[in-house]
Amino acid sequence: MTSKTTVSPAVKVAGIVAAGGQGTRLGAAGGKQLLEVAGRPVAAWAIDALASAESIQSIVVVCDPERVEEYAQILSDYVRTEKPLSFVAGGSTREESVRAGLEALGEEVDIVAVHDGARPLLDGLCAHAAAQELVHDCGLAGVVVGNPAVDTLKSVKDGCVTNTPDRSLYWHAQTPQIFWRKTLMSAYKKAQLEGYQGTDDASYCEYAGGKVRMFAGSRNNIKVTTSEDLEFAEVMLTQTKVGQPHD
Repeated sequence: MTSKTTVSPAVKVAGIVAAGGQGTRLGAAGGKQLLEVAGRPVAAWAIDALASAESIQSIVVVCDPERVEEYAQILSDYVRTEKPLSFVAGGSTREESVRAGLEALGEEVDIVAVHDGARPLLDGLCAHAAAQELVHDCGLAGVVVGNPAVDTLKSVKDGCVTNTPDRSLYWHAQTPQIFWRKTLMSAYKKAQLEGYQGTDDASYCEYAGGKVRMFAGSRNNIKVTTSEDLEFAEVMLTQTKVGQPHD
């Protein structure tokens, strides 16, 4: 996936990698981001994949507040990007962690690309193109990488189907989710004041009335959540080395 346009050097774009998950569903003590896949920690692949996007100028990794030094030491040994990389303490929720990343980046950053530390199969070209989509449409609050739903969807209550919605109206959201920094910060503040809790970063901008556009990416860009996901990532990274920065 390529784009003929480039992000203006005047627009500063940075990445936030959320790496504070506990990995409970995977049974990974200490967090799934440090699990080894294809010879490197999952989060190292995710960081390099995001860093390989031309638009991204620097990255901050948000970690468990009690393990920042540990994450920094381990991941720094495996990350290959030469772009500026820093590690900061997150919070008890995804919202608090991303806000910590936004604050660490500072007001000089215009656009932020928030990526899951458990998504090692991101295509950097896709992330770059999605960022440009936002840069060139100031009417947007954000751009979310994802895919249109292809399976039939069912609304279910107590194990029984209550409705079969029109799947053409639905997408599966992935990351990165890319926003104007000030817009996302404002959306978080509104949510905090009004007691709203979103399910992903884009939902906060949506709640605040912002226009969010979906951007089609690879279906391989999975979030490592189960042992099957880990096996799939192992195969993909071993065979194609997705996520490695180009020379």
